[in-house]
Amino acid sequence: MNRIIACLLAAALLLSCASALAEEQAASASDEWNVAVTTPITGNFFTSQWGNGVSDTDVRAMIHGCNLVEWDTAQGMFVVDQTVVSGMAVTEDTEGNRTYTIALYSDMVYSDGTPITAWDYAFTLLLTLSPEMAQLGGTPRRMPYLQGADAYAAGETQVLSGVRVLADDQLSLTVLGDYLPFFYELGLLDCQPYPIAVLAPGVRVADDGQGVYLTNIDETVTEPVFTADLLRDTILDPETGYRTHPAVTSGPYTLVSYEDGVAEFALNPLYKGDANGHKPVIGRVTFRAMAQDELIPALSEGRTNLVNKATSAELIQQGMALMSEDERFTTANYTRSGLAFIAFNADRTSEAGGPSPVAEQAVRQAIAFAMDRDALVSGTVGDFGQRVNGYYGLGQWMYQLLNGTISYPVELQGEGAEAETAYEEALAAWEALSLDTIEPYAQDVERAAALLDETGWNLNQYGDAFAPGQGEPRFRADTDGLQPLSLRLAYAEGSAAGPFLETVLVENLRAVGIELTVEAIPMSELLPQYYHSRESGYDMFFLATNFDLLYDPSASFSETEDGGHVWTVSGIADEEMWAAAVAMRQTQPGDLMSYCASWLAFQRRFAQVLPAIPVYSNIYFDFYPSVLQNYAPASTASWPQALIPAYVGEPQPAEAEDEGEIEFLD
Repeated sequence: MNRIIACLLAAALLLSCASALAEEQAASASDEWNVAVTTPITGNFFTSQWGNGVSDTDVRAMIHGCNLVEWDTAQGMFVVDQTVVSGMAVTEDTEGNRTYTIALYSDMVYSDGTPITAWDYAFTLLLTLSPEMAQLGGTPRRMPYLQGADAYAAGETQVLSGVRVLADDQLSLTVLGDYLPFFYELGLLDCQPYPIAVLAPGVRVADDGQGVYLTNIDETVTEPVFTADLLRDTILDPETGYRTHPAVTSGPYTLVSYEDGVAEFALNPLYKGDANGHKPVIGRVTFRAMAQDELIPALSEGRTNLVNKATSAELIQQGMALMSEDERFTTANYTRSGLAFIAFNADRTSEAGGPSPVAEQAVRQAIAFAMDRDALVSGTVGDFGQRVNGYYGLGQWMYQLLNGTISYPVELQGEGAEAETAYEEALAAWEALSLDTIEPYAQDVERAAALLDETGWNLNQYGDAFAPGQGEPRFRADTDGLQPLSLRLAYAEGSAAGPFLETVLVENLRAVGIELTVEAIPMSELLPQYYHSRESGYDMFFLATNFDLLYDPSASFSETEDGGHVWTVSGIADEEMWAAAVAMRQTQPGDLMSYCASWLAFQRRFAQVLPAIPVYSNIYFDFYPSVLQNYAPASTASWPQALIPAYVGEPQPAEAEDEGEIEFLD
């Protein structure tokens, strides 16, 4: 009896502490929290189909929610979001196709109070896979693993057979057996709801037992209401379109306004909460890009409250100096799951009328050998980043395992010589997976010159043998005469790397006979050219990216008419790189050794083919006032997610936290 009373008292104490904490957090919430970054916001707030810039991705995390799955940072894997999914059953047919039957909670609503049901998730898939979205200029969503998705996306059928709506609170998704195993298996269920009444008024989702499809609400209307023209109005209208001004959403905040690159948000009172049950308490958030030299003064003067993703050494040092001078400010830092890189555009037609010189692997490799990447890293991120040699970031667990940051997942099983031998062999297998096997492209001007000579770029403008050190570009003879080795590179206005690209890189390439013109252009112009949604006049782009949580490089390929595979944004085909990416994704979930071996093989081939030259990955720093409590970006996927449990006020005393830990309750 005493134990029961003690348990009840402990439970009451826990509830009391939680209630008090919630009240204090709510009472201390700021009316407005200003967040500033250096990367411009371009207005792609719907899906990634019009671009996936870092700042736009963060806006999407602010306003869209209720995804079927979430990334568990602690486990390094996808799990179902238990505030969205009430249960799931998995079955497999005789052909190996796997069906996930998902039960949803019935208390989810959009920001306007409209219920979120299984039909909304089905609509998301029908919309984003549809040929009509491609007609709008969006990059078609690829879900080759979903039964019937390819045929539906190609317009061969109007029914998406791999998706079924079984009830308002129940749907099923069928993954093709040919695509399994898949290392991040639950990540294939990534789907969040979008409101059909806003995006496709007059249209409904139907399911007659063979899959879902779109049809008219008014059955007396004979022509389909769901058309590219309809979506052009509801998605691309510059004033009201859902791409830039999504008014009805499902996330922790709603978008109040977006104008002149500034996004303003208000708390969504109908948001159910994240996977941990947290709801935001900071009432309003303003998000804008600012020039680097304005950020820390703005923070010091209270014009902004959070400097997010500081990357340049200069900016980080300014933030550190502010902290040392004023104890009201603090920082959080976290390794980046992404990198900065120079992307190639092999699809560009050169000024001479032929293909761009970067379509040749030898030219790309020569550029990599000619570059002084260490100088670019040092001048941009300094000691807060490091050169990388592959398509990876410092924050990815695969890299951390192979470079020794994380201990190998090997334990001694049992006792005796046999167990010890097995343990040593397992360790040796991990140690054999060496990052040193990736080509580092240490600066080697002679090797760069030799590569160009071997591929015919060995003439001067008069057709004589090229002589290095003259400052003139190389030429090569073709059917139209002499073609100059002249290239153009674009980077985003305001990039801290800009001055180094314009001086160090240009000089590096000039030394081996490559003429490079470097231009700063708005991010809103750069991204469409990089993604090939607009014709480009550049051979190279300097960019940075953060990887999707579902790291699957095979999704970066597109299939050619003859069955080949091209790294889409570069236009560079390579079957060996494609095969390595597929081997990686087809690892059994939990088999870390096999996955890392395939990951390393992919990185080695990526470095050989060079659809892009990896430059650096780095550590992000967020600077903010110390009164922001419970803000932990290192343990979440983005600052918007970290902001959900955060509050403005004094920290809770450690003693109060300890009082809630009643050990005998277990």
